[in-house]
Amino acid sequence: MSKRALITGASGGIGGAIARRLAADGCHVVLHGSSNPDALESLRTEIEKAGGTAQAVRFDLRDGQAVADGMDTVLRDGALQILVHNAGIHDDAPLAGMADEQWDRVIDVSLNGFYRVARPAILPMIRTRWGRVICISSISALIGNRGQVNYAAAKAGLHGAVKALALEYADRGVTVNAVAPGIIRAADGTVPISPERLAALVPMKRAGEAADVAELVGFLASDKADYITGQIVSVSGGAA
Repeated sequence: MSKRALITGASGGIGGAIARRLAADGCHVVLHGSSNPDALESLRTEIEKAGGTAQAVRFDLRDGQAVADGMDTVLRDGALQILVHNAGIHDDAPLAGMADEQWDRVIDVSLNGFYRVARPAILPMIRTRWGRVICISSISALIGNRGQVNYAAAKAGLHGAVKALALEYADRGVTVNAVAPGIIRAADGTVPISPERLAALVPMKRAGEAADVAELVGFLASDKADYITGQIVSVSGGAA
């Protein structure tokens, strides 16, 4: 029986790459999204044409009741063995000029969103005596970034959650880790910073690919990573 994996924010570049990797590894992937249903459906079709199995679910991670209802639907088909919390948003501004809504939205999706999906998923998971919880963080949480106090705080909060949750369920066959990407090329091929800034920040002097992140997630979600838990692993070309 294939493992069931939920990927939040699956319609984005990194989320899509993770979904493809887990599907290729034989998982039934549950693709979560909220604002881009066409991309979600396109990904589902692509995975199924490649021989995998997938389903799409839509709910807003900022809406507690919507998440509860959505997770009820997901878990009705059985426990999740793999939870990848990839969803996150940017709403950048210097702190002095940041609006309350900018702070709240970013924290709500990344950090509160993790709580809302992980809490209902964890008990069914530990009953199977095998599980993987993987949070997609950011190098911003490790080294900071101007204009991203909200984003860095949200992702750093995930690091604390990962450390604590790993301790809670280490003896139940569940590992909990975070992956912190650095500068990753977007799905349309663009790099989010200038070549000069990239060369100064990244020792490898190039952007990473979404597939680089997905490869690490695939490993952490596998049986080969049984003895790795509570870790924050960067995929950053040597930055920080």
